[in-house]
Amino acid sequence: MISTVVWGTGNVGRAAVRAVDAHPALELAAVLVHDPGKVGRDAGHLGGLGHELGVAATDDIDAVLAAGPDAVVYAASGDLRPDEALADIVRAIRAGAVVVTPAMYALYDQRAAPPELREPVLAAVAHGGGSLFVSGVDPGWGNDVLPLLISGLATTVDVIRCQEIFDYSTYDQPDSVRDLVGMGRPMDYEPLMLAPTVPTMVWGGQIRLMARALGAELDEIRETMARRPLDATVTTRTMGEFEAGTQGAVRFEVQGIVAGEPRIVIEHVTRIHPSCAPDWPAPPDGAGAHRVIIEGRPRIEVTVEATDEGENRSAGGNATAVGRLVGAIDWLVDAKPGLYDALDVPLRPAVGKLGRSQR
Repeated sequence: MISTVVWGTGNVGRAAVRAVDAHPALELAAVLVHDPGKVGRDAGHLGGLGHELGVAATDDIDAVLAAGPDAVVYAASGDLRPDEALADIVRAIRAGAVVVTPAMYALYDQRAAPPELREPVLAAVAHGGGSLFVSGVDPGWGNDVLPLLISGLATTVDVIRCQEIFDYSTYDQPDSVRDLVGMGRPMDYEPLMLAPTVPTMVWGGQIRLMARALGAELDEIRETMARRPLDATVTTRTMGEFEAGTQGAVRFEVQGIVAGEPRIVIEHVTRIHPSCAPDWPAPPDGAGAHRVIIEGRPRIEVTVEATDEGENRSAGGNATAVGRLVGAIDWLVDAKPGLYDALDVPLRPAVGKLGRSQR
């Protein structure tokens, strides 16, 4: 069994605890938490399993890494603390662990990552013999392995379009939704996630990964952006009230330009309520979906809807990101130490999981 640590028990970490517990080749060795109120609590309850796993959460990072785990699922956020997240990840790799995480956007396309991010990871790999694989859902499988797989069914391909269409009121992340994305903020507020060049920083690696896999040469990466205000005040289940006149919807594209035309496009259509921007693309049932459209011959469209934690689409998306990462751990343990991306690490069938209930 591969001894595996889950580091963080938020929206992603809860799913990671469940995924490690369910994986036939992995054994949950420890759970690391930051909140003192979680220290000592059983991992099964923190992961929403409803029963104990016999692993008590701890905040003693030194002791957990000194035990020499084979793998670490780093589920702590990197959005607002990228330097701290990188330091944690490097620390685990230096301890010899395979690390999988969605936390570092710039390392999704590790070949083009800035030296100040890539070099510490490579030095840690050389020192400790660990590995790193960074991926997720979007950015992640929704705009790397899925569109590339579907493109292989086409005779000709004119445009690959990857869409995330989501009602953000299903997210239980007020800081990210209000501050980073700007929902409920005045229209003259400048949210960090929508600032010029930031979408390219987050999703540009996915454009480059797809271009590399397709053998296409990029001229450049461009961005488009549109925002809409709420016509009326709305109240959400998880994050309270959003006032009329504040930002209620965002639509942007990150475009890979090939021979002067946008040929690889990642599009986000994000609302805080379905009533805002009704003329923009919508998911089939109004809650959220990831969609891949291959414009070519034939035209191919695939929509993925995932649910978890009481039919919640955001939790479903998190669970698929975790599934991609946790499912890669045994492959990474068998591979040479290194820094990997989505084109290196195969997405494999759920071997040993069919009909297997959660322990």
